[in-house]
Amino acid sequence: MDPQARIGLIIPSSNRLTEPQFQRYAPAGVGVHVTRLRMTGRWHKPPAELKAAIAEAAALLSDTQPGIMVFHCTASSMEDGLVGEAALVDVIQNATGCPALTTGQAITQALKQLEIRRLVLVSPYVEKTNQHEIRYLRESGFEVVHDIGLGLSGSDEYISVTAARWSQIVCENTRPRADGYLLSCTNTTMIEAIDDLERRLQKPVISSNQATLWACLRRLGVRERPKGLGQLFAVP
Repeated sequence: MDPQARIGLIIPSSNRLTEPQFQRYAPAGVGVHVTRLRMTGRWHKPPAELKAAIAEAAALLSDTQPGIMVFHCTASSMEDGLVGEAALVDVIQNATGCPALTTGQAITQALKQLEIRRLVLVSPYVEKTNQHEIRYLRESGFEVVHDIGLGLSGSDEYISVTAARWSQIVCENTRPRADGYLLSCTNTTMIEAIDDLERRLQKPVISSNQATLWACLRRLGVRERPKGLGQLFAVP
C-alpha cells in the first residue's frame, strides 16, 4: 500500500460512528486519522463563521500527512451551497497544502458515478436541515423527488436508530421515479443498511460515510474494494 494512503477527517465533536465505520471498511493499509470540531448541535455556527477553527483543525490534522483531507459533516458542508462549500475546501487547502474535499462533494460524485439524477433523501434531521440539503442537491443538478427527516434532536438519538430501522424507513418511502436513495448523515448506522436495501429495492443506495470512503480511496488511487457497501464499490 502506498505510504501516502492516509485519510484525514475533520468531524463534528459529537460524532461517534464515523471512526469505527471507516476503520471497519477501509482496506488494510489505509490509515484513517481524525480531528474534531464543535460545529453541530448546541455549537452550530454557519460554515462561514467556522473558517478560522477549520483552518486550525486542518493544520493539526495535516501533521499526520494525509493524502486527502475531508471536511466530514454532510449538513454543514451543504449548508451554504456550492460557493460556500468551495470556500471551505479552499480554507483547508490553504492551511495545509493537502488536497481536500467535503462530504457533500463525495456524495455528488457518487450520485453521478451511479447515474442517480432523481433521488429520495432520508435523514435523521429536522426539516430545515433537509431543506438546505435539497437546495444544495438541486444546485448540483439533482432532483429530490421525496424526502423524509426524522426530526431527531442530536447525536444520542441519531446513533440509537438501528440499521434495520433505517431499512424499514427507506422501504416505507420508496418512489418509483427515483433512480436511487441517499441516506444522509455521518453519525448513523445507515452504512450497514446499504446491501440489504439494494437487494430489496433493486436500486442503488448512497450513504454519507460510504460515499466519502469511496471518494477518498479513488483520490488516493487505492484499487481494493471493501465488501458490503453496495453498487458504488462494484464499479471499476
